[in-house]
Amino acid sequence: MQIPIESFKKLDKWLIDQSFKMVIIDTPASVESFRRFVISSTCQSYAPRSYLDDFEVFAEREENLGSIYVEAADKVTLKKIRDVTFVNARDILGVIYNSKSGNTSLKWRQIRNNNGKVSGEASANSLTNLAESGVLTLDWVENYLKKKSEEAKSNEVTS
Repeated sequence: MQIPIESFKKLDKWLIDQSFKMVIIDTPASVESFRRFVISSTCQSYAPRSYLDDFEVFAEREENLGSIYVEAADKVTLKKIRDVTFVNARDILGVIYNSKSGNTSLKWRQIRNNNGKVSGEASANSLTNLAESGVLTLDWVENYLKKKSEEAKSNEVTS
């Protein structure tokens, strides 16, 4: 299920304090939501529409460009476009995503069937793509930012 972009207009209102640039992620997520996150973070603008709509098509990228790797029981290379290689993969065991900037490093690991867990560190900028793809909920992000703001205020009082 795709969530309409209009529902994320709230994202523009998030003011992210420079004191916490990296966000620790540890949350349950479907492989499809993580697939959408990887695509929206890397190749949404140029991937063929049929690849975007196919839940078995994943993006991979070489290590020197910010590695993306799909570990699957069955994987076939489809096509390379720019720096992304599209693969058709079934029975996904894990997906590793590292951004080109090096600011985001996330892993999705299968727990049961198509459900798993995303863990790692994400840049504040990746929060938008994580929320839009369904890996994180808006509530999760807002609660995280609220908690961090309260921690920052608490640290100011004790300093």
